[in-house]
Amino acid sequence: MFGQVRAVSDNSPIFMIKVSVYRSDLTEIDHVFTDEEGRYVVAVAADETVTVRFDTHHSLTNAADWQPSLVANVVTSDSTALDRCLLPAGQDFGAASNMDALNGYVIAAAVGEGEEYAATAVKRLSMLKQPSLVLQGLQNRLLAHFSELT
Repeated sequence: MFGQVRAVSDNSPIFMIKVSVYRSDLTEIDHVFTDEEGRYVVAVAADETVTVRFDTHHSLTNAADWQPSLVANVVTSDSTALDRCLLPAGQDFGAASNMDALNGYVIAAAVGEGEEYAATAVKRLSMLKQPSLVLQGLQNRLLAHFSELT
């Protein structure tokens, strides 16, 4: 599995984004970080159905700069790229981008990201603007969850 991660705002490549691949039970298969050109390669068997999270890592200088993104039920391939655009923290590119970021935080909570992750998650989550009361409620619940961990 391979691809490139870029900014939704200007299509520039994003360095050091953590790309995590999970099985259907949310156990992590592997993770890698993007290179200077935003490219990544993960060694995953072809034709496996996986979930992929694109996110920052708490120990890196870009930890508060990008909202996460999630792609569920992807069939892995060595011939088709899985490219992704991330939303810069503090920017708004519409409801779909904001909902995508929420899904990234949902899986982060589900896989048990801890205190280190929670600190930047609270900061980034508080910058999102959701278009409906339901999504605002989910965002508030995620903020409460990650705030409890800090």
